[in-house]
Amino acid sequence: MAHSIKIDTLLEARWIIPVEPAGAVLHDYAIAIDQGVIQSILPNAEARLQFAPKERIVLSNHALIPGLVNLHTHAAMSLMRGLADDLPLMEWLNNHIWPTESLHMNADFVLDGTGLACAEMLKGGTTCFNDMYFFPEASAQAALSIGMRAAIGMIIIDFPTVYASDADDYLAKGLAMRDEYRHHPLLSFCFAPHAPYTVDDKTFTNILTYAEQLDLSIHIHLHETDIEIRNSLKTSGLRPIERLHKLGLLSPNLIAVHMIHLTSEEIGLIGNQGCSVAHCPSSNLKLASGFAPIPALLRQGINVGLGSDSAASNNRLDMFEEMRLAALLAKAQSSNAEELPAHQALQMATLNGARALGLGDRTGSLVVGKMADITAVDFSRLELLPCYDPISHLVYSADRQHVSHVWIDGKMLLNERQFTTLDEQELLHRVAFWQDRIKMKKNG
Repeated sequence: MAHSIKIDTLLEARWIIPVEPAGAVLHDYAIAIDQGVIQSILPNAEARLQFAPKERIVLSNHALIPGLVNLHTHAAMSLMRGLADDLPLMEWLNNHIWPTESLHMNADFVLDGTGLACAEMLKGGTTCFNDMYFFPEASAQAALSIGMRAAIGMIIIDFPTVYASDADDYLAKGLAMRDEYRHHPLLSFCFAPHAPYTVDDKTFTNILTYAEQLDLSIHIHLHETDIEIRNSLKTSGLRPIERLHKLGLLSPNLIAVHMIHLTSEEIGLIGNQGCSVAHCPSSNLKLASGFAPIPALLRQGINVGLGSDSAASNNRLDMFEEMRLAALLAKAQSSNAEELPAHQALQMATLNGARALGLGDRTGSLVVGKMADITAVDFSRLELLPCYDPISHLVYSADRQHVSHVWIDGKMLLNERQFTTLDEQELLHRVAFWQDRIKMKKNG
């Protein structure tokens, strides 16, 4: 049979783990890609007969998985990695992070910090991230310069920063940024009110009006600490979730981050309203915020994705680590070794995050018709041998150092761990500039 169908790329691998259907492992299969879209997934032998690719890549010791989706981060804060460790959340924010931001934050800081974060995430197999930070247009520029998929948050808080003067100014600047970039296929957008303790009811009402008109998600820190809840009860007489519910914000468009301190009634409410949760296990542990009740959330049928939070509070943007921690913590919390099995952890790091962002029809699983956002994991290293179950290995044995190749929209951005669209030396130079500047001010 002669070659009949011309395509851009044919990827052949030892395993393909599509995530849909759950737990599926395809042995000696190939992915046919054309114009950035997955055209077919079929056995290697059939693929060689059916397709005439411009480029054929054989990865005989690799697993191909959907690109990982980081459902919550503050990418530019990578420039503050390790700046103030081993501190509780509010002391960390009030005495270290916010003062540093007031001294140094500008569009260049965000551009370079997000560039650093994108490079780290890309090398770790992450192809899409959901960001919340100031100067979001700079975050968008950084992601596009590398070719990453990003959900850019339009941040809103009620106090002034160098980025905006008040809540209306944040909203206006965020919406102008969205208007400028809204047609770019790699970018999507959401409203990003920081937290209930930094946003008042009037601002939440305005955000909800815009979110409903534009059909955009709302991405917010929620029930992260006991202090947050106690202060909310003092000021409003309501727990934060109850307050947001009364304002009408609980809906399938809400992405609630952290969600650690919850009553059973609140878990039921979140489930009934169809909200998604961004679980950040490393950050929760490092800031001693507590243990999110993930087993209870999953039993309620709530869509739970995984996030790294910022490199200033983690200190890694490593979705392999988040998968492993999420699975292990769920088992310990439930005293059930069968809780949150490996295939479910992988789904949380891929498809669940994509669904929360409204991108489930474009990315998050390897399915015909979706964009070719693909990560290749090299299983040839001795620490991954022997391999009886590649999905189990991805969650419990592999780490980001085993990522060898990454494609986004069918374009190879990482080739044998080397960037194809990024000048790594220039990035290192810019990071060194910011390190020296921040260190000098801090010591001065």
